[in-house]
Amino acid sequence: MTGSVISPFRIRNVRMFIAFRVLFNARFYYPIFSILFLDFGLTLSQFAILNAVWAATIVICEVPSGALADTIGRRNLLVFAGVLMVIEIALWAFVPRSNLTLLFWVFVLNRILSGMAEAAASGADEALAYDSLQREGNSDDWGRVLERQIQIQSIGFVIAMTLGGVIYDPQFMQKIVTLLGLDLQITRATTLRLPIYLTLVTAVLTLLTTLRMQEVKGQDRCVQQSKEQAVRESFQLVWNAGRWIFSTPFVLGLMLFGLLYDSVIRMILTMASEYYRLIEIPEAFFGLLGSGLALFGFVVPGLARKLTARRSALFNLLLTAALILLGLVGMSQAWPTVGVFPALLLFSNLYLIGFFLSHYLNQATSSERRATVLSFKGLFLNLGYGGIGLLYSLLLALLRSDAHVQWPGLTEEALKNHIFFASLPWFAWYFGIILVALTGVFFSSLRMRK
Repeated sequence: MTGSVISPFRIRNVRMFIAFRVLFNARFYYPIFSILFLDFGLTLSQFAILNAVWAATIVICEVPSGALADTIGRRNLLVFAGVLMVIEIALWAFVPRSNLTLLFWVFVLNRILSGMAEAAASGADEALAYDSLQREGNSDDWGRVLERQIQIQSIGFVIAMTLGGVIYDPQFMQKIVTLLGLDLQITRATTLRLPIYLTLVTAVLTLLTTLRMQEVKGQDRCVQQSKEQAVRESFQLVWNAGRWIFSTPFVLGLMLFGLLYDSVIRMILTMASEYYRLIEIPEAFFGLLGSGLALFGFVVPGLARKLTARRSALFNLLLTAALILLGLVGMSQAWPTVGVFPALLLFSNLYLIGFFLSHYLNQATSSERRATVLSFKGLFLNLGYGGIGLLYSLLLALLRSDAHVQWPGLTEEALKNHIFFASLPWFAWYFGIILVALTGVFFSSLRMRK
């Protein structure tokens, strides 16, 4: 069939892919993520350990899960991801808080399951939807699918960010209860798990969505082979996909450019609240800024789809680089209040990066290794994020040591602000130098297609 015969949004797997992406990522605890762990009774160091466990799990499981998706079936991996999400959130929703040691180890298990779910879903959902579109419709419609998916996911993100922050505020919830005429006393203990309970609902809906998916014919080979054969074939597929990536300059270039762009933006995005405080944005606006950023998801994908149709991949990657660099330079000035605009410019480029990587990688990759290659993409991005996190921690240590020598009388709060401000220009220099090196290495060998 051709795209003129059937709309991509009439294909069940395409619709389920969009629903899965929305539900899997609509986590109502995102706006209060770090303070939620602390309010449960964990320390900052324990929170850092849990983040490291989560990241390490994704890195370890990312590529093997993609290979398994290509051998035992993409739908099977997505159902597995849905099951893991339900267990992960249920542990969080019902774990007792009285025993802090038990609490910490339950959270370790929670983070491992969360990382496994992320790895299982990464690549498999996209590969299943793309193959379904290729089989039943027109693969040229993939840009339209991505645009719609990002737009609807943005709506889910706005709802989750706004509602999650609201129901976690006991004072606001008390006003709602009083307005309804109910004789209830709302405390932090009352609201502590409300965002988690809502996320548990979306986790169940996520699992139900995966159960409605259908394996594309030819991707259900596990029926005809043993577990040992499936595992052996998976490892062989990982090896072959890795060799193909590193011997294909266009694909390797996409991965490396994506690694650079994504790692820099995500590193700064994790410190967005600190930056907003530095430029004197009231804390009451932090959640609104997060929701406002999600609204870029309605505009940027349409722009990205037009760019992929009219411009080469190299042009689009370098345009994205210019926008990122502009945002980094603007943020390094830390202008009071108006400094929010370069930050929003920088963060909005995540939509461009995600669209371009998905579009070009799916276009360049054959069906039998698609999920594996997309998992390599996830591995590259997570390794980049971990690497820049390590470099940034070393930079902060050096800046702190230097600040103690030059300004020994600064208070801890003033010292923290000074170090953070001093670190911002380094991002622009780091990005610019690595970008020039990457462009120089790959410009002659990459055959960027329109």
